[in-house]
Amino acid sequence: MHSGASWVRKIALVGAATAVSAAGLVAGAAPAAAASYNGACGDGYVVVNQRDLDRGTVYLTYNSGNGYNCVVTVRDNPGTRLTMFAGISRQSDSAWYDVDQGEYTTYAGPVYRHAPGECVTWGGAIEGDYNGGNNTNCG
Repeated sequence: MHSGASWVRKIALVGAATAVSAAGLVAGAAPAAAASYNGACGDGYVVVNQRDLDRGTVYLTYNSGNGYNCVVTVRDNPGTRLTMFAGISRQSDSAWYDVDQGEYTTYAGPVYRHAPGECVTWGGAIEGDYNGGNNTNCG
């Protein structure tokens, strides 16, 4: 039974790889690829939520080993400096707990908040385009 499942998985992977390769051969300008998480929060952090921005993506990550959440805002296309923001707080905070705001070429953050068992408010922005979550990822 496992060998059959493995065979089906291999065919699916080959098909996906072929589709990706074929997509690369299509002529013309393609839209920018969405920013992927860059690992800026460090070892042990996994993406638990994300929000799209016009020019990038905001990632909320969590490390179950230490109970910290982390936010990083990543640009789709690094280049000239743009105003960027990453912020985080837990539900019991009255304002942003940790913020990184400035002009960056690639990403803003990482910012951290210890919040085991609590909801977090988190977000990011690029050139004023903000997105995030209010009191999400509780627990």
